[in-house]
Amino acid sequence: MVCVSFGVPMRLWITHFGQLLRVGVSLLLAGLAFLPAGPTRAHQTALAADVVLTALSHLGVPYRFGGSDPRRGFDCSGLVRHVFQQAAALDMPRSAEDMAGLGLRLDRAELAPGDLVFFNTRGRAYSHVGIYVGEGRFVHAPARRGQVRVEAMESGYWRARFNGARRLLTADRPDLTDASGQLSAAIAPSPPPPESALAGP
Repeated sequence: MVCVSFGVPMRLWITHFGQLLRVGVSLLLAGLAFLPAGPTRAHQTALAADVVLTALSHLGVPYRFGGSDPRRGFDCSGLVRHVFQQAAALDMPRSAEDMAGLGLRLDRAELAPGDLVFFNTRGRAYSHVGIYVGEGRFVHAPARRGQVRVEAMESGYWRARFNGARRLLTADRPDLTDASGQLSAAIAPSPPPPESALAGP
């Protein structure tokens, strides 16, 4: 279920309504493309849509170091952890670096809504994380300009710092979580490659 964050001014919802609508249409079209693969793939698409829309419901929430509560603020990993708990009942690690060791590794060209995207923003790999929303954009909680927002993957700053991506919601790996929804590090196909191999384009 998608919930509106407390304390977010209504003007922010008006500002972002067109953006939310475009992403929603993109998710619907992507879901229709996946439907022939069967109900498992359709369920994956529905979960990804809920993850994206839940993340977008927190647009405008202020940045707070160590934050994981929409009432007080988010940092990057706190936002991702909160969204996946609320939308997909997954218990995520607390740090971006630990999140980078889970799921299925992706190339940039394989990105789909709901995937995690990682960046080197502090001189080390996987120091920032966001959620891909489609159309070459991602939602995240950056310290710069201090609020949850959507940005373009291809902008100069983020393109140069892209470190890789992971998929946690996948119909091809039903063993992704245990019965409690705890993500299993054992399903990661291999450790993240060294920083030198992921210095960005």
